[in-house]
Amino acid sequence: MSCNVLVYGTLRAGQSNHHWLKTADFLGVCKLDSGYALYDLGLYPALIKNHDSTLPLYGEVYKVDGLTLQALDRLEEYPTLYDRHLVSTVWGKAWVYVYQLSIQGCPQIMTGDWNVYVKHRQ
Repeated sequence: MSCNVLVYGTLRAGQSNHHWLKTADFLGVCKLDSGYALYDLGLYPALIKNHDSTLPLYGEVYKVDGLTLQALDRLEEYPTLYDRHLVSTVWGKAWVYVYQLSIQGCPQIMTGDWNVYVKHRQ
């Protein structure tokens, strides 16, 4: 069984957890135009569902096998810390991990792009 996953934070290329996707097929970069908001939790970002958000979300889409999806679920502490939502991409439906806890007091990443944000934050 394979499926697509949209990653937006530390799983992206060049980030600390990208090695979890070593057996995945990179499909391409992706932009969701609205419906989600990205926050800085310090070491990694939190994506939340936000119907009022008109800010984009930038990420990458990968085709993963069942074992890789199970490993990502453990990494993201699914379904306690993060839940999975299906989103539409140009490569079809993809799972995206959505944060389940409070983001109160955390800065919002207005660009919607973790890679750009981290580069300028340092």
